[in-house]
Amino acid sequence: MLVPIFTLKINHRVNPHMVTVGRYDGKHTALTCATAAGKVLIHNPHVKSQRGGRVDSTSDSDVNLLSINQQVSSICAGRLNPNAANDILAVGTQTNLLAYDIDNNSDLFYKDTPDGANSLIIGELGEIQGPMVILGGNCSLQGYDLEGNENFWTVTGDNVCSLTLLDFTGNGQNELIVGSEDFDIRVFREDEILAEMTETEAITCLCPMNHTRFGYALANGTVGVYDRTSRYWRIKSKNQAYTIHSFDLDSDGVPELITGWSNGKIDARSDRTGEVIFKDNFTSAVAGIVQADYRLDGSQQLLCVSTDGEVKGYNPAPREMRGNLMDSNLEQDTVRELGMRKQNLLMELKNYDQNEKAGVVAAAAMQGAMQSGAKFSAERPFPVGEEYDKEKMGVIPAATQLQTTLTVNPGDDTKPPHVELFIGTTNDTLVRAALIFAEGIFEGESHVVHPHPNALSNCVRVPIIPPKDVPVDLHIKAFIGYKSSIQFHVFELTRQLPRFSMYAPCRKDCPEPKSSCTFQVNERMQRVLLWVNQSFLLQDDIDAEGVLNVAFMSLRGSGPLFLKMEAQGLMTIKTEDMDLAGDIIQSLCQFLNIDDMQVTADFPEEMEKLRQILVKVDEFHAVRQKLTAEMADHSNLIRSMVVRAEDARLMGDMKNMRKGYMELYNMNRDLINGYKIRCGNHQELLACLKQLNQMIQKAGRLRVGKYKTQVVSACRAAIKSNNVSALFKIIKTGAS
Repeated sequence: MLVPIFTLKINHRVNPHMVTVGRYDGKHTALTCATAAGKVLIHNPHVKSQRGGRVDSTSDSDVNLLSINQQVSSICAGRLNPNAANDILAVGTQTNLLAYDIDNNSDLFYKDTPDGANSLIIGELGEIQGPMVILGGNCSLQGYDLEGNENFWTVTGDNVCSLTLLDFTGNGQNELIVGSEDFDIRVFREDEILAEMTETEAITCLCPMNHTRFGYALANGTVGVYDRTSRYWRIKSKNQAYTIHSFDLDSDGVPELITGWSNGKIDARSDRTGEVIFKDNFTSAVAGIVQADYRLDGSQQLLCVSTDGEVKGYNPAPREMRGNLMDSNLEQDTVRELGMRKQNLLMELKNYDQNEKAGVVAAAAMQGAMQSGAKFSAERPFPVGEEYDKEKMGVIPAATQLQTTLTVNPGDDTKPPHVELFIGTTNDTLVRAALIFAEGIFEGESHVVHPHPNALSNCVRVPIIPPKDVPVDLHIKAFIGYKSSIQFHVFELTRQLPRFSMYAPCRKDCPEPKSSCTFQVNERMQRVLLWVNQSFLLQDDIDAEGVLNVAFMSLRGSGPLFLKMEAQGLMTIKTEDMDLAGDIIQSLCQFLNIDDMQVTADFPEEMEKLRQILVKVDEFHAVRQKLTAEMADHSNLIRSMVVRAEDARLMGDMKNMRKGYMELYNMNRDLINGYKIRCGNHQELLACLKQLNQMIQKAGRLRVGKYKTQVVSACRAAIKSNNVSALFKIIKTGAS
């Protein structure tokens, strides 16, 4: 078993997800954490503490505190200047980004970030020259270089929760992996999206691993590993994973996934199987896990920090222990697992013996009954008493099959619209229970149907309501037997729910939506027809001759959807839902292997919403500037009031002193009220900016490949220049 090589207490509460390490003087590693008091703690046992600037040393000579004077939302350390050996500390808040040079105790740059900074990372991205501080905020991604210049900007689908850099494609350049609140992991090559993976909860943590693999953690307690777009493994816990990190703890040459949990547990799992090879515990939640040569002995240590300020350091296992950190526990677990398998096999063998005995008894009874002249039918091949025993033992006809069907149910007054899963057998056997496993549909990812004993039949119907338009695999396990059975046969099968299953076919004379998008498809109509039949839940395949014209009604209330395609390849999608149009275009292009596609879009209602959002953004910016100016004026007045009141006190003029401090009190109250108004204004501004960024994301998703990248960049440029008419034209035509 590995034990910590050192333990220390930094005597400060540490915020989860906000732990990093940096060599701020280019030589000595410093542990850096954000505290709940709006400060950043820097622990460096090798360098004397310093004062001045933002840094304030404490009584503990190893600890410096960096005053931010705002609630810290993220921190990161790294080399921002490739020509210098020292690291730079980046600190993000909900309104600003600070790049701080700890060695010189000075600000490198200070930027307003209206979208906030939920996550930070420092490194190189794609072909952009030099390292950047990359921050993810309110549906947006930004990158700043050493001088504070914005070299990178793009939008993503929702608030960013986590970031990491990884050579995802294996081309020698880093791609940006982004996890967001809309349950998606997106891979960006600069501002182009290379891949999207949908998970079942918000992606709270990401970390690079070996080659093209990366680890991830979700808000529901799931951790796992992806290799490019393929998920290697995942496990789920009732606790939340606060932090993950990759580190070769067992010295086998391959990094493991180290996870810090909300209950204080730390475990290391194999990147290939997810098997636990090491574990330890803190008395409080684990806030962060990093690695560094903290003892300056030439080797990397794994540093684990808890929320109450306890730090443990671990050395990798020695070579003779490689790949075998948990000998005793592993042996015990292996013996326990083999014992459980033995018990299961013995129980299964016992059931087979009982079934065989029941069959022998039934056969003997049948033979005796035949000799006595009894008659039998196909419905009742056994005598009554023996039939009961046979059913009790769970024996079912050998020809029993499990059938499943998926149908769209428009719902009624008692049930909302849903997809209905039918599970039934081909004879009089009963479905005693059904277990359905599916990602992102059921709470807890599983659903159990257990019919009442008085309502048993040979089928069950399960309503399914997919929250998003994504294909889902339904893993079904059905328990089949009779009413008196104490043992059951388990049938297992998998059905895939199509991506657009929450859309029911409707009449073509239904009123068509006013919004639409048009594009050219250089493919045969039969290929598009094949995509329609595979992507929508249809009872019978659709056929088309000459012209494709199909209509669906959304069961989620977003109105009708029309898909039309002419013989020349001109395709039109009519829907009021801009997100749906983007999903259909992305799905169709993926099916047809189309890399680049330009689209002409016309969404008048969405454009009107965008116009209103832009007006609100301008209003909130104006109010913010006014409040900031008033606050600066009040600050100057307060300075002069304090001087006058103190002068009166020194001269013994108590009357003017009381008057001065009363005015000071009133001014301070006005400042507090103004600050509350400013906070409310900022929240409203954030909400509008989120809608604005999401609108740009929607416009981008209507295109594919390079045209998608062009739309996002052109929209950003139009917003910067405050050119509203150009913005609308870009969204409509895809070009400025």
